[in-house]
Amino acid sequence: MTARALVTDIDGTLTDRTRRISLGAIEAIRRLVDGGIPVVLASGNTLCFMDGLARMIGTDGSVIAENGGVWHHGYLGEPVVTGDRRVPLAAFEALREHFAGRGVFLDLFSHGLRHADVAFARTVSVDEVRAVLRTHPVRVLDTGFAIHLQQEGVSKATALAALARAMGMTPADFVAIGDSENDTEMIKTAGAGAAVGNAVPGAKAAADYVATAPFGDGFVEAVDHYFS
Repeated sequence: MTARALVTDIDGTLTDRTRRISLGAIEAIRRLVDGGIPVVLASGNTLCFMDGLARMIGTDGSVIAENGGVWHHGYLGEPVVTGDRRVPLAAFEALREHFAGRGVFLDLFSHGLRHADVAFARTVSVDEVRAVLRTHPVRVLDTGFAIHLQQEGVSKATALAALARAMGMTPADFVAIGDSENDTEMIKTAGAGAAVGNAVPGAKAAADYVATAPFGDGFVEAVDHYFS
C-alpha cells in the first residue's frame, strides 16, 4: 500500500513500561510530519493529556482519546464524543459494590476529565471484572496500564473511521501501530497494521507486520518499514 497517514498508540508503543517516551519515536514522528504525512495519536488517555502531548511532539493535534470515546481533528477541531459515559459509570458502580464487599477500593483515574469512558488501576483481576460485568453493555479493556470500561460499539477503530472522514481520507489510507488489546481493531481496520515487539498476542495476530524490537524502537522499525 501507499500510506498517506499514520495512527499510533502511545503507552507501550511510543513508551516503555515506565511510560518514558522514546526519543527515537518522537524523531520518527517529526520526520513524517515534516514530510507531509499526518500522524494521529490514539490512546486511552484523556483528551487534555493528548492535546498537550501532541503539541509537545509536534503533530497537527488530530487525536483519538479514551480508546475512541472522543476525538478531534486538529487543535481547533471541536471534540466529538462518541461514547455515552453513563453506561460505563453504571457498570463501575456495580463493580465498586462487588469489590467493596471484601474491602477493596477501586482507584479511578482522571475521573473529572473523562468524556466517555471509565479508567481505574489494575489492582483487581480483569477476568473477575469481566465476570462481574457480563450483563452490562460495556467493553472491559486491559491496556496493561489501566482497566477501562467503554460503551459497546466504541473503539479506536470506530473513531479512526470518523476522524479519517474529517481528514478527507479513509482508514485504508492509514498505517496503524500498537501493542495492546485496545489497538487490535484499529490495526485490523487500517490499510496496514503493525505491532511492536512487546505487543500482546492478539495485536500481533491482527498485524501485517510485527517489529522485532519492543516499545519505541519497534515503532521506529515499523515506521521505517512502511514509510522509508
